[in-house]
Amino acid sequence: MDFQLKTLSTAQAATDKTDALIVLVADGAKAAAPSRTDALATALEAVRQAGDLPVKAGKLLALYRPAGVTAPRVLLVGAGDGSAGAVRNAVGAAIQAVKAVGPKRVTVLLAPGMDAGAVRAAVIAAADASYVYATTKPKVEARSIRQLVIGVADASAVKAAFAEASAAVAGIELAKEWGNRPANHCTPTLLAGAAQALGALPRIHCEVLGPKEVAKLGMGSFAAVAQGSSEPLRFIVLRYQGAAKDQAPVVLVGKGITFDTGGVSMKPAAEMDEMKFDMCGAASVLGVFRALAELKPAINVVGLIPAAENMNDGKALKPGDVVTSMSGQTIEVLNTDAEGRLILCDALTYAKRFGPAAVIDIATLTGACVVALGGVRSGLFSSNEALATALSAAGDRAQDLCWRLPLDDEYAEGLKSNFADVANIAGRAGGAITAAKFLQRFTADFPWAHLDIAGTAWKSGSAKGSTGRPVGLLLSYLMARAAEGARAPAAPRKASRKTRATP
Repeated sequence: MDFQLKTLSTAQAATDKTDALIVLVADGAKAAAPSRTDALATALEAVRQAGDLPVKAGKLLALYRPAGVTAPRVLLVGAGDGSAGAVRNAVGAAIQAVKAVGPKRVTVLLAPGMDAGAVRAAVIAAADASYVYATTKPKVEARSIRQLVIGVADASAVKAAFAEASAAVAGIELAKEWGNRPANHCTPTLLAGAAQALGALPRIHCEVLGPKEVAKLGMGSFAAVAQGSSEPLRFIVLRYQGAAKDQAPVVLVGKGITFDTGGVSMKPAAEMDEMKFDMCGAASVLGVFRALAELKPAINVVGLIPAAENMNDGKALKPGDVVTSMSGQTIEVLNTDAEGRLILCDALTYAKRFGPAAVIDIATLTGACVVALGGVRSGLFSSNEALATALSAAGDRAQDLCWRLPLDDEYAEGLKSNFADVANIAGRAGGAITAAKFLQRFTADFPWAHLDIAGTAWKSGSAKGSTGRPVGLLLSYLMARAAEGARAPAAPRKASRKTRATP
């Protein structure tokens, strides 16, 4: 979709050659007396006088070919208090309403006074509402909207927010694409190919390691998860170089289980198809790098993706097995369906070599987080107050919300093992927290945060599909960090170069 930002008054919007004109109406906004030549403002005032002007977020009133307005369809949409959340709901509802008629060009006119957050929300909501997955549906009708124009009172004042939102859409839709692909269209090798394609973009370098390189690194925990599948694992290393080489990078670690049967600890058959979404953490890392290539911020970012299938054959990991992680810690595997933490722990250890300013892992990790937070907020865990605060604020700005959960030491008691340094699961109680406590054991050398996106990475039911979260949150965090010119006190150590893997 082509996004454009324009300075538009109601008079200018009335003459805009568009297939559908969406006009956001904020509660309490006082309109100036319309001039005789301003047909749109005149129509708005008439609706206002009649008491029919929608103000509740998402409430719609359609006008067909109003006098003096070029657009054949005008949709008045309530935007509540004009906040980013209200604008998101309003634009989403409006796009859902107009896309049925197949418009190619849509103009969204924001109410006066709506800020940069509202612009960001409008762009992302419009893209989300019009998104169509087509890779394995060759007969599906593609997205009809080719161009979306955002009209504001002063385009120059919100230019940066608009650019960030447009780039975020590119990243979110890449994450959706790979999240939505069936597992036979998204193997570890194919996922690595998507990362390598990003390596052709500005300032991005990609390196892919295979089973031999992973074994040489001592990633016994990661390798153990992959050993039951005929699909070879891949360890993907992405680098975005936007700042000086001595600036410590932010490292993003995305869980890349391209399909999860649960292994020997087999999942129930119902809804097992949704385990293709178990690589949405990895997809979000790909999406962030896609957006970084668009925005080119002055920051260094590393993306690490351990990619594997969790399957069953005669070599599959068994409950009770003990594996040795890259850190040297031994792990008793009490449940093979708690495999995400087993691949992430080795990636977190690998992250240390970059001397990172911060490390953030992103994973569809626990059903317990879904129970705790549902599909509204991602779970946030961190051992660093400043990092937790920054990520929470970034989520608020991006309308990609998270909620911080505790990391008290007492939660780790259930991870004790008689046969290894640590067990990979504890009891049912506080399952999202004990999973985070497991990961925390591998993060002592850097500021660390964990995002459990099991409830937010995809939707079930009739709206089944990837959401692309938390690309928006992560990009908002990175852009804020770049704007601050943040530098870590320690210079990063160079990562050793490895031979690219072959299929």
